[in-house]
Amino acid sequence: QVQLVESGGGLVQPGGSLRLSCAASGTTVSIYTMRWYRQAPGKQREFVALISSGGTTNYVNSVKGRFTISRDNAKNTVYLQMNSLKSDDTAVYYCNLAAIGSSYWGQGTQVTVSS
Repeated sequence: QVQLVESGGGLVQPGGSLRLSCAASGTTVSIYTMRWYRQAPGKQREFVALISSGGTTNYVNSVKGRFTISRDNAKNTVYLQMNSLKSDDTAVYYCNLAAIGSSYWGQGTQVTVSS
C-alpha cells in the first residue's frame, strides 16, 4: 500500500526558508512524477511543483526562483526547498503521486509565513 508522509512545515518569518519532505513507502518515487500542491484557507488546492522520473522539474510561476523540488532515490523521499517565503505561501502543503488509475496524497504539512 502506497503511503506518503509530509513533514517539515512550521511557522517562519517572511523571507525565511523551510524544507518540506515527502517520505514514500509501498512504492518507488524515482519511477513516477511526484508533485507538491498547496491549499490556502478558503482557496482551492493548487499545483506548486513537480519532478519527473527523468528529473525534469516544473513550477507554478509564483514560486519560480524561490522553491526547488528534488528527490533522494536512496531515501525514497521528495523535497521542496522553499526560500524567500512570503505570506502568500501560507498553506497546507501536500505531496502527490499519480499513477495510471490511482492518485495518492499525504496528510499535508502546515506552512505559516508570518511576522
